[in-house]
Amino acid sequence: MKDNKFVLGVVGLGEGRSIISAVLNSEYYTLGNICDLNEELCKHRCEEFQFERYTTSYEELLKDEEIDIIGIYTPDQFHATHIKQALLAGKHVICTKPVLLGLEEAKELLDCQEKSGKKVFVGQSTRFFESVLQQRKAYESGSLGELVTLETHYKSDARWFLDRPWSKKAGFSWMYNFMIHAVDLAAWYLPNIEEVFGYGVVSSNTKEFGLNVEDTLTFLVKDKSGLYATVEGSYATPCLNKTIEFPIECTLRGTKGISRGGYSQLVMHQKTQKEILPEGKKSYALDANPADFFEEKTIRYDEKHPYYFRFEGESHHAGEYQNYIDYFAETLLSGGTPLPDLKEGVHTIAIMEAMSRSLHTGTPVKVDSILSEYGII
Repeated sequence: MKDNKFVLGVVGLGEGRSIISAVLNSEYYTLGNICDLNEELCKHRCEEFQFERYTTSYEELLKDEEIDIIGIYTPDQFHATHIKQALLAGKHVICTKPVLLGLEEAKELLDCQEKSGKKVFVGQSTRFFESVLQQRKAYESGSLGELVTLETHYKSDARWFLDRPWSKKAGFSWMYNFMIHAVDLAAWYLPNIEEVFGYGVVSSNTKEFGLNVEDTLTFLVKDKSGLYATVEGSYATPCLNKTIEFPIECTLRGTKGISRGGYSQLVMHQKTQKEILPEGKKSYALDANPADFFEEKTIRYDEKHPYYFRFEGESHHAGEYQNYIDYFAETLLSGGTPLPDLKEGVHTIAIMEAMSRSLHTGTPVKVDSILSEYGII
């Protein structure tokens, strides 16, 4: 630490733009150095943020003894290697999602982290968006009663993505870049998901790009407690306006209420049961006035728009990154484990592997059997 602040280095300056903004606006951090193979991008970020240091060598970044934490925002296929290198260099890690693209390196990475004694935090940014944070607080307060089920989705007409060269590479799917947000929200509320079953469709819109990849998907995921969630995605067909349906959405259904929060709109909808029934009322009669039994409200957080969306076109996640790096620092200082950690991140990847297998076998798939297959349990 330097001047009682964590020193953070950033690798990957495309998406890393948001974490640079977050670090420079945090009371917990000092920006140590930034790194990217593209030197012009390094110079551009230095000019944008009035910062004077950069390197094009990840090894040089890791050798800096002042740096406590490495923020990893490189392309997904490099995450495992970059996390391992950071741990071996004695650094804590914040890594954007997905933490991995498969489970082949998961056991080695978990062992490496345990031996290092350092923390690895997975930046599942949607958890840290205002409406989703407030929804979680309401749930934890007990206002919704016992959780019965939940529905999550990520729906976006992302056909532009299919024009990118990486969409043509073997193994491309919508899951790791898009649907993982909805999967993570389900896993947040149901942390012991054990079984997955689902269907997928390849639309003619996707086939026009020469691809045979499911672009519309629906899954059921079941927790060991018996609760289940639906997880949906749609990526190559038109979507409703975001004022009608959040692109990323989580709906919680409880015994005493219902709540809907999601990404893009700084708003949360909630309907909760009144604690005391009106005099003489013993049940919720169909012909009764709902206002007698429930309180329904829409809560807006529009004043926080500049905090969350700091760049042009609402194209980055600076506010969410601000929230999660500050949470990471506060948890480290208190001696806790920031969540989702590497173990939780690996479990989410196992859920997604189970989803992929279910799509192509037409049968339910056990998550633990996948973890066992890779020697993780």
